[in-house]
Amino acid sequence: MIGGSAAISVLAVVLALFVGGVLIAVTNEGVQSAAGYFFSRPSDMFQAIWDAVFGAYRALFQGSVYDFRRDTFAAGIRPLTETLTFATPLIAAGLGVALAFRVGLFNIGGRGQMLIAAACAGWVGFSLELPYGVHLFVAVLAGVLGGAVWGGIVGLLKARTGAHEVIVTIMLNFVALYLVSFLLRTPVLQAPGSNNPKTPPMADTAVFPPLFGSGYNVHAGLLFVIAATIYVWYLLGRSSMGFQFRAVGENPNAARVAGINVKNVYVTAMLISGGLVGLAGVSQVLGTITTGFGSGIDAGIGFDAITVALLGRSKPWGVFFAGILFGAFKAGGFSMQAAEGIPVDIVLVVQSLIVLFIAAPPLVRTIFRLPTPGQPAAARSKKKAVTT
Repeated sequence: MIGGSAAISVLAVVLALFVGGVLIAVTNEGVQSAAGYFFSRPSDMFQAIWDAVFGAYRALFQGSVYDFRRDTFAAGIRPLTETLTFATPLIAAGLGVALAFRVGLFNIGGRGQMLIAAACAGWVGFSLELPYGVHLFVAVLAGVLGGAVWGGIVGLLKARTGAHEVIVTIMLNFVALYLVSFLLRTPVLQAPGSNNPKTPPMADTAVFPPLFGSGYNVHAGLLFVIAATIYVWYLLGRSSMGFQFRAVGENPNAARVAGINVKNVYVTAMLISGGLVGLAGVSQVLGTITTGFGSGIDAGIGFDAITVALLGRSKPWGVFFAGILFGAFKAGGFSMQAAEGIPVDIVLVVQSLIVLFIAAPPLVRTIFRLPTPGQPAAARSKKKAVTT
C-alpha cells in the first residue's frame, strides 16, 4: 500500500508543498534580512522562515477551505465553496483526459473542445427562449455534443488515417480558437450593438442555479460533474465497453487479435472524452461566467486537466479529488497573495512540481525509502533462477 500509486500521488503533493515552502522562505524579505545576521542570532532566521511558510500556507488554507477569521460558520465556509467552484470544470475536463489516457490516447485538445462546447452552450443560452429547466437541459446538451463532435474528429482521424492524436488536437485547438474568435465578431455570438468580441449574457432560464443560495458561487454544475464521475467509474470498471477501452489501452494489438474493433474504440473514446471536456466549458458559460464570454473562456483549464488526470492516476475518483485539490490551489492562491504578499506564481510552481514528482515515482520512493511494488517477488524469482 505504501509503495502503490495512491501513496506516490499523496507524497508527490507533500514534496511539492515542501519545495514550495523552500521557495517561499528564500524569496521572503524577512528571511533575507534575518539571514544577514544569522551567526549572531540564528533563531531569528528560523522564526522568520516559520512565519513566512506557515503564514503562506495558512492563508492558502483560509482562502480555500475555511476562514477562521469570520464570525459565522456560513461565512467561514465560503472559501470551500469557492474551491468547489474552481474544481467543477477541472474535474470534468480531467475526466475526459483520464478516459483518453486509459485508451492509450493523449487528449491535449481540451482548449478547443471547451471553446466549441462553450460556443454551442452559450448560443443556446442567450438566443433561444425556452421554459426553465428545458432551456438549461438543452444548453448543457448542446455544449456536451459540441465538445464530443470536436473530440470525435480526433478519434475519426486517428482510426481512419492513423494521424497522431497529439498533433491533431494541437491543430484543432487553434482551429477552435480562431473559429470562436471570428464568430465573436459576427452576429452569431457577438452581443448586439457591441464592438467588443463578447457574447450577450445568458438567459436566466439557462443558468445553473446556486446550490447553497445566492451568497455562494458554487452552482448545480457540480452535480453534473459528480454524475459524470459516477458514469466514468461505471463505464471503465463495470461495463463491457470499459473493458474494451482498458484492453486497447494496455495493448491495442492484443485487443485486435481478441476481436475488439480498435478503430471503433478510438472514435467512441474520443467522443466521450470530448463530451466530458465539453462539460467543463458548459460549466464555465452557464455557471461561472454568465454575463457573456470571450475567446479566453477556457482559462487554461484544458491544460490544467492534464495535470489533474495525472495526479488522479487516470482513475475517476482520483481525478475527482485531484480536481478539488487544484481548485483549492486556485482559490487559495489569490488569498495567499493578498494576505501575505506571496506571488501567485508560487502556486503554479507547486502544481508543476506535483507533475514532476508524479512522473518520477522512483525518485519519490527513494526520498521516502518506500518499497517497490513487486520487488520482493521478483528478487525471489531471480534468486531461484540463479540457484537452478
